[in-house]
Amino acid sequence: MTRPDSRPDSRHQDGVGGPDGLERLWTPYRMAYIRGENKPADGSEAECPFCRIPRGDDVSGLVVRRGATAYAVLNLYPYTAGHLMVCPYRHVADYTEVTDEESAEIGELTRAAMRTVRAVSHAEGFNVGMNQGTAGGAGIRAHLHQHVVPRWVGDSNFMPVVGHTKTLPQLLQDTRALLAEAWD
Repeated sequence: MTRPDSRPDSRHQDGVGGPDGLERLWTPYRMAYIRGENKPADGSEAECPFCRIPRGDDVSGLVVRRGATAYAVLNLYPYTAGHLMVCPYRHVADYTEVTDEESAEIGELTRAAMRTVRAVSHAEGFNVGMNQGTAGGAGIRAHLHQHVVPRWVGDSNFMPVVGHTKTLPQLLQDTRALLAEAWD
């Protein structure tokens, strides 16, 4: 059934079960994440997406900035718009295993990412951190990556709580171009 404004009416869904009254914002790209596609099975560099990304071009890989030992890339499955990750080029799993040079550049790229995202999108805060190991919640535990997640007052609003929906107002390619252009 179609509403007068051409949006599907989720109260009249096809399939099994009764209507639930929830609106739908379809995000089929997330199925790759749910299925665990492109995650390294054995931790080898050949399987690792964080090793493959910098071997390609910046636009298709969503690379925002490259350094000497690390790079900044948009998260394919972002928590918020502008969610970046800073990764060393070297295939290393644990923060205690990075060199002093890698540690310094991961820190510098993280700081620069925060400045850039703040300048472009007026982020009011950030969540910054690394999930280490399975127990620490690492989605890809074989290759270290630091999350830089911009936050705004009220960004945890009714959509995920009541509407069971997250919204991202910009395509990842557009976000990458905006941040790459603004990066000092």
